[in-house]
Amino acid sequence: MIGLFDSGVGGLSVVRALLQMAPESSFVYVGDTARVPYGNKSPDLVRAYAIQGVRTLIAEGATSIVIACNTVSATAISALQATFPETRFYEVITPAVALALALPSARVVGVIGTRTTIATEVYQRTIATRAAELNRQIRVVTAACPLFVPLAEEGWVKRAETRRIARTYLQPIRQAQADALILGCTHYPMLIDAIRASVQRRVTLIDSASAVVRAVQTAEPSLFAPTQRPLQRFLFTDASPRTQEVAQAWLRRPIQITSVNIAET
Repeated sequence: MIGLFDSGVGGLSVVRALLQMAPESSFVYVGDTARVPYGNKSPDLVRAYAIQGVRTLIAEGATSIVIACNTVSATAISALQATFPETRFYEVITPAVALALALPSARVVGVIGTRTTIATEVYQRTIATRAAELNRQIRVVTAACPLFVPLAEEGWVKRAETRRIARTYLQPIRQAQADALILGCTHYPMLIDAIRASVQRRVTLIDSASAVVRAVQTAEPSLFAPTQRPLQRFLFTDASPRTQEVAQAWLRRPIQITSVNIAET
């Protein structure tokens, strides 16, 4: 069974892609809404939280795990692989870079993410490595957007305040005349309208959700086998009515969420 872990509701963008591609597949989702956002926390703390979340997913029956969080993908994937060597992990950074560099016209690639993700420079290194393999010159421009995750968690996707904040955060991307913009956080697709309005129309927005789901499907097609009664569970460390509301609005379907204390697993 597929497990998905995120700091909150943002990883539901990956769940939405999964449901579009394989609506009858079984999965379990853990969102650490009690401790979101991760992007302003130290790498050591993020790694500790991620290990707790993955341990919970494995206890729930997950055999392959999608780290549906860019901050965790940037800081904790090696620690997770070392802690759980028998579990297969999929991160969201490599698929996003592959999509961006698949654009022949991309010469300037923008990346937005949490402070922690941007500080690791993992996107810059991954893009540089891939560009060298393709014998291409790619300029990377980054911008940290620390308020985007709280705005998404609150469901402030249509607010004028959100658009103003996005306009401010994305100024370096506009000034650099980026050809593509990687949404380096799985929360950011929830703010897609505000982000789109803050960059030039020609900019291609890159969301890794569908790409990472396709990567799992290619590597382990058996995980996508339809069943008559698929197990689809949504676990949150703070299963509040607001979390339920935002999750259902994003998935566009009614769901039942359950509270879980991942620190005890």
